[in-house]
Order: sequence, then structure tokens, then C-alpha cells
Amino acid sequence: MASENLTASSYIQHHLQNLTFGQHPDGSWGIAHGAEEAAAMGFWAIHLDTMLFSIGLGILFLWLFRKAAKKVSVDTPSGLQNFVELMVEFVDKSVKETFHGKNKVIAPLALTIFVWVFLMNTMDLVPVDFLPHLASLLGVPYFRVVPTTDLNATLGMSISVFALIIYYSIKVKGVSGFVGELTLQPFGKWMIPFNLLLEGVGLLAKPVSLALRLFGNLYAGELIFILIAILPWGIQWALSVPWAIFHILVIVLQAFIFMMLTIVYLSMAHEDH
Repeated sequence: MASENLTASSYIQHHLQNLTFGQHPDGSWGIAHGAEEAAAMGFWAIHLDTMLFSIGLGILFLWLFRKAAKKVSVDTPSGLQNFVELMVEFVDKSVKETFHGKNKVIAPLALTIFVWVFLMNTMDLVPVDFLPHLASLLGVPYFRVVPTTDLNATLGMSISVFALIIYYSIKVKGVSGFVGELTLQPFGKWMIPFNLLLEGVGLLAKPVSLALRLFGNLYAGELIFILIAILPWGIQWALSVPWAIFHILVIVLQAFIFMMLTIVYLSMAHEDH
């Protein structure tokens, strides 16, 4: 439930504020107490809550899959083993149907992206006041628990995918082939400036679309949960439960879309014209 000491506007702003660490204008380092202080810290400020949950959930993913691999059994598979096998088979099938090159990195990368993004998205189902309230008891002023509602996190992942796109484009096609794709398509050598503009915009749009699609959908979902938390207790349950059930679809779908677009973009990077 919303805190009685906060207005509706302040409550929403509080829950949308990350725990930011950086350098204050006076040269000292510390936690920002408000959006203005966070903005004054500039580009190199770090969102500690985003880092904590994204890294923590990444470690959880590795630990669960390692545990399943160490205790694998053909005769009496555990529930965890069945779940891991289901995930691996699902991702493996998606890669085989979409990726047309030969690269042993793509399937593990796709599995990592899908499970990691899914775990980060799932944090959106935690009641909006639960973890922030526990953090406030420890003196932590802000505590945002869904990493994928932070544009810094989604851009970081999409830029990493973009770096792989550039790397494999140059590796498969060579520098001349990669530059040729950007300058000679689709209208030939007599339209090189126009080709470069068209292809360059298309190339740069890939990481931007990856980041904004994931961020926008999860941010909207988080905001709706916060708005529901402002309402009276009885109405909260009447609205939050149906929205949470529907939001499960959004959580899974956005992880799947991020994974599939990554596979498609890397498949295009392996295609040599």
C-alpha cells in the first residue's frame, strides 16, 4: 500500500527513482537523495539497485543451470532438470529455425538472454512496496527492483548485441564486405551517400529498437502496478491480480522477442552477399 506520508505524485516519483551512486557537484561521492541530485551526478553515476538485481539474477541463472547439470539423471530427472531441458530444447529449436550460419556461440547466447531477461522481468511481479519497504528499514532511500525498467540496463544489453553484430559482420564478410554492404546496397555504387545513410540508419536502429522495446513494455507494466498500489486496499486486489496474470504473458513475450531479434540480427550478420 502507498505510504500515508507521501502524496500520490511523490509516491510514484519515489518508486520510479533508482538508487544512484556518483559524484556530487561539490566533489564528494555518495548516494543521491532525489532526482535532482541524481541528474547532477552526470553520465558516470551508477544505479546500484539495477546492478544488484541484474548481476544477482545472472548469478542465480548460472547457479540453477549448473546445479541441474551436475545432478543430471536419465532414470529419475528432477523438476529442475526437466525445466532446464525444456528451456534448452526450446532455445535450440528457435536457433535452428532462425539462424542460418554456423556458430557455436549463438545457442548459448540465446539461452542466456532468454532466461536472464525473463528473470529480470519477473521481478515486476513482486509487490511494489515489499522490497522498497525492507530497504527503507535499512536506511536505503530508493530501491527499484526491476532491472529492465532501467533504460541503462536495456541499452547495455542491446549495445552488447550490437557489438557482436559488428564483430561477426566483419569476421564473416571482411572489412571490405561489411563496408560494401553499407555503401553499395540497395542502389549500387552511383548512390553511395544515400546507400550509406539508409543502411547506417537501419544498422543503428537495431540496438535502439532492442533497448526501447524491452524498456517501454516493462516500464509501462511497472507504472501500472504503482498506480494500482495508490488505490484503496480492496480495489488493489481486484485490479492487481488480473493485471499480474496478464503481465506474465508480457514478461515471457518480451524475453522471447529480445532473444529472437538477437538471433535474427546475428543471422543477418553471418549472411555474405
